Amino acid sequence: MSEKSDKDSSKSTASQKRFKVGDLAVYPAHGVGRIEAIETKVVNGEEHDFYIMKVIENAMVIMIPTWNVESVGLRDVIQKKDIPKIYDVMRSRQEQPMDNQTWNRRYREYMEKIKTGSLFEVAEVFRDLSLLKLTKDLSFGERKLYDTAQNLLVKELSTAKNKNEKAIIKEIDALFKSEEA
Repeated sequence: MSEKSDKDSSKSTASQKRFKVGDLAVYPAHGVGRIEAIETKVVNGEEHDFYIMKVIENAMVIMIPTWNVESVGLRDVIQKKDIPKIYDVMRSRQEQPMDNQTWNRRYREYMEKIKTGSLFEVAEVFRDLSLLKLTKDLSFGERKLYDTAQNLLVKELSTAKNKNEKAIIKEIDALFKSEEA
């Protein structure tokens, strides 16, 4: 990296998280990835630093400006100590106010939650769709969201707990099985 870009990025990212090559991070709606490189590119005649992140699930490569980490929602993988809170979200059963909404309105609301990148929001989407699935068939779009939410949850929880995905799926299934009994 050049001295100029070091100065430019340090003033705009002083309070932002700095990732290193090899770090695992979560990109909203895409899931867990690894920072493969930090590269300087010239954009509109100005040098900018970018994180080059490879999404673990599908090997998609994403370039994220280092100065834009906060606004795009790039964050660390959830800490182990916060996992019980995620499970609490999935266990909690609130009234389903969205049950009388049309599927496309629910879809938009759920998509917005997934796009936040918050695992807590993703857990809410998964919980709500899991409960809805018990009472009615999910629309095609809702089914895709359900699968996306489940995938994002499983990938990040398995990474955070250093467990295989099948074990995480069993844990999540157990949360819902205990409520049905």
